[in-house]
Amino acid sequence: MEINLGFLFISTIKIVVVLGYLYALLAVLGHASKWVQIGGLLAAFGIIQLIFSFQPEDAQIINDFDRGLLFQACTMTMVALGLNLIYGFNGQFSLGQWGFYGIGAYAAADITWRWTNNDARGLTGVAIGATLVAVAIFGVRRLIARYKGMPVMSAFTLYLIGTIVACALTMLIAGALDPALKPLFGTKDAPGIFASEWALQIVFFFAVLLAGIVAAEISFLFGLPVLTLGSDYFGIATLGFTIVINTLMVNSDTLLPFPEMKGGRGMIGIPKVTNWFWAFLFLLIVVIVMRNVLHSSTGRAILSVREDETAAKVMGINVADYKLLPFVIGSLFAGLGGGVYAHFIGFLSPGTFDFLVGFNPLIIIVFGGLGSMSGTIFASFGWMFFLEGLLRTILGQFGTEAPTWRFVLYPITLLLLMLLRPQGLLGSAEVGFLRAPKIAARTAASDNPAVTTPVK
Repeated sequence: MEINLGFLFISTIKIVVVLGYLYALLAVLGHASKWVQIGGLLAAFGIIQLIFSFQPEDAQIINDFDRGLLFQACTMTMVALGLNLIYGFNGQFSLGQWGFYGIGAYAAADITWRWTNNDARGLTGVAIGATLVAVAIFGVRRLIARYKGMPVMSAFTLYLIGTIVACALTMLIAGALDPALKPLFGTKDAPGIFASEWALQIVFFFAVLLAGIVAAEISFLFGLPVLTLGSDYFGIATLGFTIVINTLMVNSDTLLPFPEMKGGRGMIGIPKVTNWFWAFLFLLIVVIVMRNVLHSSTGRAILSVREDETAAKVMGINVADYKLLPFVIGSLFAGLGGGVYAHFIGFLSPGTFDFLVGFNPLIIIVFGGLGSMSGTIFASFGWMFFLEGLLRTILGQFGTEAPTWRFVLYPITLLLLMLLRPQGLLGSAEVGFLRAPKIAARTAASDNPAVTTPVK
């Protein structure tokens, strides 16, 4: 079977252009002028949007397959950045990121599926529940702060009780609100305000945000007792978590009260709301939030835990809190990515969130470089366009079973990388906007207010 050299050449050019696009975007965001940053963002968004909107059918620059790869690359970048925060920057080896990705996907999909079927309980239930659980967590935290030295499992029990109470209240409140909201959907002949396309777009935005919050709150409850384990044991525990989540997905229509998810048959009818605007927006939010966290005092505390826990304790850093915080933020990013992915693909299958596929983000951050946001971003897009796009298509020309050989090539490539460049492709280097901000040099006058500059 001959390989189409024209396809190979064009695909290679597309990969180079995508990586160059990312480099240019990060470079312009790192410019000193705010106007240049804003203009660069608008240009970066507008270029892709114009290509999507105005390309002739007989000479498509980006076809539907490339469009799918681009959206999946955006979601994979969110997931991988979250894992890099947990493992690369904080040093906690986690295999649970794919489970939180699945939680976000199913949570967001259920909200919009119910909304398109004239049921607001998905949105109101998750919104009220996430709010009440957050209030319960902060309330219990303040209570625990009064009692120094409380055992972790005792604290976890209080958090769990507070969460259960919050969920019970949510069911009562959401059920009471439903009759008042139902008429706003209208009928098939006379649709109400809730049945409009703009309402669905707004609901989608909140659904993705709430999906991330749900994933973060679950990660808080799970990570509180489990993060007390060593890094290796923590990795095993998170792997078990991913398997449990996948099992619940398979049995979501029997063990859980969500018949619309259809268990192992897969959830269908999810509105395909994700477009380039939403994918670009949520990816940008994740990148900016993570970058600002890492270059703050909180970020320095997170890094100190990775470098030396004992030294961090001596410096007064609460190691337990700064293990839990990146785990929660990383899970939040995974939940956001899952929400965006669900509304691009329009169908969710538990097989998509199998624990074996969950190793992909780990491979990506090792490829790009542990502790490098730039490496993770480039590796995520390169992974999706080269390994899942170009390589899968080329192998497909050798038979229907040939694409599965890419799962053999992945570990071989990873092994070679570990031998030749164990620090990853970019190591700890950053590009443009992701570099640490420059701090002005301190002068004697700024250190000592009494010192004044003589007037000429």
